[in-house]
This record gives sequence, C-alpha cells and structure tokens, in this order.
Amino acid sequence: MEKILTGTVVLDLTRFFSGPQATLFLAGLGAEVIKIDDPATGDPTTFSPPFAGPEGVSFHRKTQADMGIAYLKRARGKKSVGLNLKAPEGRAAFMKLVRSADVVIDNFSAGVADRLGIGYETLREANPGIVHCSLTGYGSTGPERNLKAYDLMVQAAVGMMSVTGQPDAPPAKAGSPLSDAIAGTFAATGILAALLHRNRTGEGQSVDVSMADCLFALMFDEPFDCYRSLGLPLRQGNRIMRFSPFNAYRTRDGWVVAGAATQDDWNALLRAMGREDLAENPQINSLSWRLANNATVDSLMSSWTEPLESAEVLRRLNEVKVPCSPVREIGEVMEWAQLKDRDMMMPLWNPLAQATVEAKGPGFPIKFSASKAAYDTPAPLPGQHSREVLMNLGGFSAHDVDAMARRGIISAP
Repeated sequence: MEKILTGTVVLDLTRFFSGPQATLFLAGLGAEVIKIDDPATGDPTTFSPPFAGPEGVSFHRKTQADMGIAYLKRARGKKSVGLNLKAPEGRAAFMKLVRSADVVIDNFSAGVADRLGIGYETLREANPGIVHCSLTGYGSTGPERNLKAYDLMVQAAVGMMSVTGQPDAPPAKAGSPLSDAIAGTFAATGILAALLHRNRTGEGQSVDVSMADCLFALMFDEPFDCYRSLGLPLRQGNRIMRFSPFNAYRTRDGWVVAGAATQDDWNALLRAMGREDLAENPQINSLSWRLANNATVDSLMSSWTEPLESAEVLRRLNEVKVPCSPVREIGEVMEWAQLKDRDMMMPLWNPLAQATVEAKGPGFPIKFSASKAAYDTPAPLPGQHSREVLMNLGGFSAHDVDAMARRGIISAP
C-alpha cells in the first residue's frame, strides 16, 4: 500500500524533541523527510546520553558504535544531510532544495530563521507553494516570543505544574515531556492542513506553532479558572472533579484505577462490590453528594479493593463494564499484549553497530485501512544522504558536491 504523503518532500531543520516528533509523524505517513544539520556539530542527540550499542544501554559510550537512544528513535524514516547554513554557499544550496520541496520546518528561537536568511518570506520568494512551519516555545508573536523554553518551562508557564500532583504537594511536572510531544503532534497536524489548503488553492503559507499554546489548549478543557468559585483545590491528584469515584486504589498486590462517569457506571460498580444496598441510599446515589464527599467514596472503594488481588478487582469490574485498569510499571507495559498486537513497540537499529539495540521505539500510532503508515528505515548515519539529496533534489553535479565537501560546506561520508 502506498503511504499518504508519498512524494512530499520535507526539509527538517529541527532539533531535540518537539520538531523531530512532528517530522517523525510525517515520515511515518510517507513524506521524504530530509534532516539538515550543521556538518560541524550535527544533530545534538546523535551522540548524547543515554546511549545504546553492542554492549547495552549506558550513560557513557562503551564503544565507538554507541549512539544516542533519542536519535535512534526520532530520526527513523528520515534522510540526513550535513549542510552549513551559516555559509553563503550553504544557504544557496539550501535554497535550491527549497525550490523542489513542499515543507520546511524549524524550531529555532523566534527570529533566528530570518537572521540566517531563510525566513518564510525568503522561502516564499523561492517557492510560492512552500509550507513553512515554525515551532517555538511561546510562538512567533507576543511579548515573550523571544524567551527560550524547554518542556519544564512550558509546563510551568501554562499552569500544568500547578494542577499536577496531590493537594498541598509542591509543583510537579508530568512524568514525560508532554509539551514537546503535544506541540510536535500539533505541528504535524498544522502542516497536513496547510498541504490540504495548498492542494485546493495552490497557495503555500506559514504555520506558527507554540508549545505553550498547544499544551494550554489541551489542558484548558478543564475549567481551572472556575475552581476557586467551586471551592476546589487546583491539585486534584488522580481525580476528575466531575466524577466520583475516580482514583487509584491499592489492592493486595498492587494498584488499580477505576472510575464512574455515569449513573450506570455507579450502579454497575455497586454490583461489582456486592453493595447493591447502597443504590437505595439517596445521598451516596447522588453524584453531587459523592463529589462533595470524595474521601468517603474513596474509603468505600479502598475497603473493597485492599483485601483483593488486582486481577480479581479487574475481573469483577470488567465483568460489569466499569472502566478500570491496572497501574502498570514500564516493565509491565513493555510486555502488554495489547500494545504488542498493535506494533507499538518496535526494535531500534543502530547504523554504526549494524544491529538492533536493547532500547525500543514507539510504532506509528494511527492505523489506516487503505494506507500504510510506519517507519520503514532506521535512523541514518549523520550526513549519509548529503550526496544523494543535493544531486537528485538540488540538481548539483558530483563535481559540485565533492567541492562543497572539501570546503566543509557539507558532510558527505
């Protein structure tokens, strides 16, 4: 099956996580994603810890074949070109690639692309149909657009850390870099929308993606601005203020989560617990009462779950179709048959070691009935495709490429 974005050329100037996440999705959909890195420094994750190689994973390179796990995950399905954009000759070569490309994406700080001479207006002059995506911490406009930001800063800035964790606990971020991952997902979506717009109108455009905007857009479905009026603490722990019960509960051998979002869920939960008698209690049978008395409801749940093993709690809840799950540790997640069946844990290939490594990477998360979506090639060696891309896409001769390599404009192993 042909992939949806087959034939689409993406010039990828991004680094670290948010931008490479966006282009990883585009690669999985079939785009020809061409990573462009400075020949002198390369992708900062290529040889950054933690490493994976012939002798396992480590914070130190045990062998010359060890490579960064982040690079092996994020560079899958992509090509690698080493090109010095700070040199006039390198910029000229890049602009020749732009004329044949569909998308240019960067996650430079606001204004950097313009200073390099490769901002959107310059790109549009070379290729009026180009789709340009700029992915920054706070966006390309606004009073704080020039501030540098990583995931931690964005989670703090938009209030995520103030609502994460237990009441009276200090600020805490989510356990994974959500703002990076979410912004990368939004960027890929924005690029797809702009490509669809171009197919309809012939017009390219610039897509401005802010990590802060993206994270805030998702978290602000919850009415946090009304919590004070409702008499609620911002930190709800595992609870959602609209449902009760809704929490993590200790069992004899671990933890499970369970929740009742509807009256049917609550009635089914009472059956699972063998407490149908409570269905006649007008107080506890009222969602409003349960929300106001969460601690009492949680105590009722815990008194039922704690003497039982997790498997038995889950069996009873699933039997009556109450939403529930075991709280899996990562080692257990890696053995979860559901994710394995959907190809969500894929081996990583180390091109220096010419072998798979101990670490794994996520598979493509969307399944299509009529199209293929997957990361078909492993992470490339740095500069592996410089010669191929410059000759095939940029129209350079072999002589030109060799000359640029000698002058350090490109890396072409």
